[in-house]
Amino acid sequence: MTNLMYISLFGGVMLLVYGIRQAGEGLRNAAGSHLKEFLTSLTRNRVSALLLGTVITVLTQSSTATTVMLVGFVNSGLMSFAQTLGVILGADVGTTVTVQIIAFDILEYSVLFVGVGLLGMYAGKTRIWKDAGQGVLGFGFIFLAMKIMADSMAPLKDSEAFGLMMRLLADNPFMGLLLAAAFTAVVHSSAATIGVALSLASQGLIDLPQAIPIIFGANIGTCATAVVVGVTGSTDARRVAYAHTLFKLLGVALFFPFMGHLADIVSATTSDPMRQIANAHTFFNVSLALVFLPFTGVVSRFLATAVSDRFKVEPFGPKYLDEGVLSTPSLALSQAARETIRMADIVQDMLGRVMGALKTSDEREVEEVEEMDDKVDRLDRGIRFYLAKLSRSALTDEQSRREMATIAVTSDLENIGDIIDKHVMYLARKRIKNNVSFSKVGISELTEFHRKVMDNLALAVAAFTTNDYELAQRVMHNRERISEMEKEFRNAHIERLRKGLPESFETSAIHLDLLSNLERVNSYVTHIALSILEVRGEGGGD
Repeated sequence: MTNLMYISLFGGVMLLVYGIRQAGEGLRNAAGSHLKEFLTSLTRNRVSALLLGTVITVLTQSSTATTVMLVGFVNSGLMSFAQTLGVILGADVGTTVTVQIIAFDILEYSVLFVGVGLLGMYAGKTRIWKDAGQGVLGFGFIFLAMKIMADSMAPLKDSEAFGLMMRLLADNPFMGLLLAAAFTAVVHSSAATIGVALSLASQGLIDLPQAIPIIFGANIGTCATAVVVGVTGSTDARRVAYAHTLFKLLGVALFFPFMGHLADIVSATTSDPMRQIANAHTFFNVSLALVFLPFTGVVSRFLATAVSDRFKVEPFGPKYLDEGVLSTPSLALSQAARETIRMADIVQDMLGRVMGALKTSDEREVEEVEEMDDKVDRLDRGIRFYLAKLSRSALTDEQSRREMATIAVTSDLENIGDIIDKHVMYLARKRIKNNVSFSKVGISELTEFHRKVMDNLALAVAAFTTNDYELAQRVMHNRERISEMEKEFRNAHIERLRKGLPESFETSAIHLDLLSNLERVNSYVTHIALSILEVRGEGGGD
């Protein structure tokens, strides 16, 4: 092969991988956030899970992407491990649709697909048309890459070295399997590997018996990404990755001794070499799904025992920030929102325990609240880092607003946690050290003011959780009333000082500082509501 042939082949392979990813991203974005709802609600039985996995993989154009997504959902608690098994088998069937499309003899029309896709992306009036255009553009690149690879491989017919290599691989199919598995692990796409095999077949460089080990290797290689992602996840997430690998390894082990029979069966379906390879890929994956689907319960119980979490101690940190779904912004934003709600729960708990820390003489209550702020800080850093990675993706205007709102809300929650930790708990320790108590009227006012701020924070968190703009407006409206209440209670305390009440004198500095800090907390609560309103363009001044 000349240098130009090598360059063309390399460029064709890279364009093929890029086209598959573009097609998947476009179709996935067109489906929007419905992917999550589909995956988490339609997996009640094995058959629906199988069909669902097939549909999702047709949209993502990658069984690896679907499996990584499943790892993330299980890691985040959105799905149980048992629910994923049928979807995994369906994902394997879904990849066959892509290969069947590639095998059609429409390579000459690749430029037409590119043109239609670009037209949709740049002339489409709505987001869904632009995303669909990106999907069509991806398929155009796939077909164009197939044509480039086929043309670059044409001179190989006269290459004695290539012919010798093919004969060696025909004599040692296991070596072909390993090479295909390694290539698939690198490019993260079994469809890309089989696309290369289809290009070879289109030039008469390989036949079906030589292509079958490549099909087997591509199916094994597609497990690599899921395993890497699963190893760093929860126990159930690791079980998902291992289940995917187990299905593939058992399937290849089951079919490998009967490759000749498989070739005979598939050869009877068509005389077209490219279609034969596509049909062999389909036959293998559909057979796997039919064979293993009745045994998903057995596999689930086996892996539940084999992959144990008995000795694993999970350090505190983000639970829902799955990097495997960063390529799907709608899902990644949902995961960031879930983590933010988890962070809000801790902040609410901190605020709820303020009055207990102010009334007790036990410093352990104060220490526990301070430890909770450390957790808030860890989640804040995790969410910010996660959203920073997401910002590198192409986000819609609405998604960008949601991202900025989530960052703002986490910042406000972190500030509330800092006020409670560094200021309010300092005042609690000061009260314990000085061994003083609030007056009955004073503690009653503080309790009432604290409750108002607590209620407003709960309202703001509910507004963020449900994207309820009316609740956010209520939080904004409460700002004035809570500010007036702070002034009212401040003046009442000063009046008690004028009357010379000893309890009021002893706790005066602490009392007034508490009112100020709770007022500061409510300012950040109000800002949470403002961030929610700004997502819809209704933010109005601070």
